[in-house]
Amino acid sequence: MSTAAIPGAPLPVRTPGSRARGRHRRPERPEVPAGSPALVLAVPAAAGPEATPVVEELLSIVRGEQPGIETAAAYLVGSHSETDGTQAAQTVAGLLAQAAEAGLPAPVVIPLLAGPHGFLTELHQLAAETGARVTDVLGPHPLLAEAVHVRLSEAGLARADRARLFAITTAADGVVLTTAGGEEAAAAAGITGVLLAARLAVPVVAAALDVPGSVAAAVDHLKATGSQRPALAPLVIGPEADPELLAAAAEETGCPSAAPIGTYPTVGQLIASTYLAALGLPAPGEPQAAAEEHPAG
Repeated sequence: MSTAAIPGAPLPVRTPGSRARGRHRRPERPEVPAGSPALVLAVPAAAGPEATPVVEELLSIVRGEQPGIETAAAYLVGSHSETDGTQAAQTVAGLLAQAAEAGLPAPVVIPLLAGPHGFLTELHQLAAETGARVTDVLGPHPLLAEAVHVRLSEAGLARADRARLFAITTAADGVVLTTAGGEEAAAAAGITGVLLAARLAVPVVAAALDVPGSVAAAVDHLKATGSQRPALAPLVIGPEADPELLAAAAEETGCPSAAPIGTYPTVGQLIASTYLAALGLPAPGEPQAAAEEHPAG
């Protein structure tokens, strides 16, 4: 399938990968069969200057991880072509409809989300109408806990050694893992919270940015159980969370906050491995037998 197969759809031509040599080469990438469906990264936000750079960087990481796949970004709300000739951003509905009309293999749609979100209902409806396949969200996952840990470290709220990213000391003695997607998202963040607590050796609780009073209540809980320097750690990639909610949570609680996960490389790795799993292929370094024991539904 080539880019020209769907007019206006940013599906690049396949690029060949190169195999590293030597004892410490990266795990061999699985071969993606010719004619495999495109990977569509579904973004729960409007295309714009805040979301688009994050999405494009993540897709760049995905292409670096697995050069043999075709990728495209699709947004909840697209954008029009600019006068400078840049390509318009596609909506999820528009891109999936074009793929179906062109008779292309049903795309694998990966929600750019760390947990449950209201966007998923609409996404599954669109997929049912066009035959596309929607994967699970990216979390919970240890790689997301790593990403949040690094963002805390970058904000000066936690310190980690260079070898294992294991906390030695921490400026915060309690962490509120902030999510977007309501109470369901906060509940699902509990697993990632446990993983983060193990890394930091401090209590971690989850709260929903989009539920009034949720973050403040979580901070009060930490203080009531002995935390004197709680901090906020967004378990959001970025586009799914209103920046004003992130700022308001920090202002309301008086707690410092790390940045969203954003383009941390492990997010791109998760997207690539999620796509491979949907095709029944192992992630790099994973034995083929393991993938066959747990085929994608």
